[in-house]
Amino acid sequence: MLDDLTLPVPLSAHAGSFMLRSAVSDDLDALMALLSDDPISAARGDVAAAGDREAYAAALLAIVEDPANALLVVVDLTGSVVGTMQLTRIPGMARRGSTRLLVEAVRVSSALRSSGIGSAMMRWVTDVAAPALGASLVQLTSDAARTDAHRFYERLDFTGSHVGFKYRVEPS
Repeated sequence: MLDDLTLPVPLSAHAGSFMLRSAVSDDLDALMALLSDDPISAARGDVAAAGDREAYAAALLAIVEDPANALLVVVDLTGSVVGTMQLTRIPGMARRGSTRLLVEAVRVSSALRSSGIGSAMMRWVTDVAAPALGASLVQLTSDAARTDAHRFYERLDFTGSHVGFKYRVEPS
């Protein structure tokens, strides 16, 4: 399924040339740093704490091993991870059996935001990944507090069409 995507692929942005590839275990620390580089994620506990490394490693392994998921990273010419996103292919009954491609946890290093990397990532999702995976809809959620992100997605022709809800389950 997501193995059908041809990776790595070059991405071009205002800031230069980058490569989009599948994440590997050696990317774990960089992924943790990207999540903690975001104030909203950090407020939820993504602070790149060494004590959380095992939980992140388990999550990375689960994503990589699930054929319906892909965890992707963007690297610069030196090989440093500067962006990430998770894709999930969701077959569905609604919309006459349409398949959706869910985009989650889109992050670009704070030092490189507004450099065109995020746009290049999302253009690849809509123009290459979604058609290759047979998805007729690309969807994502964005925290209500992320007004800059909302403008970013709207500039890319995403429509704020739904209200999302979450229910937090406490660990037992």
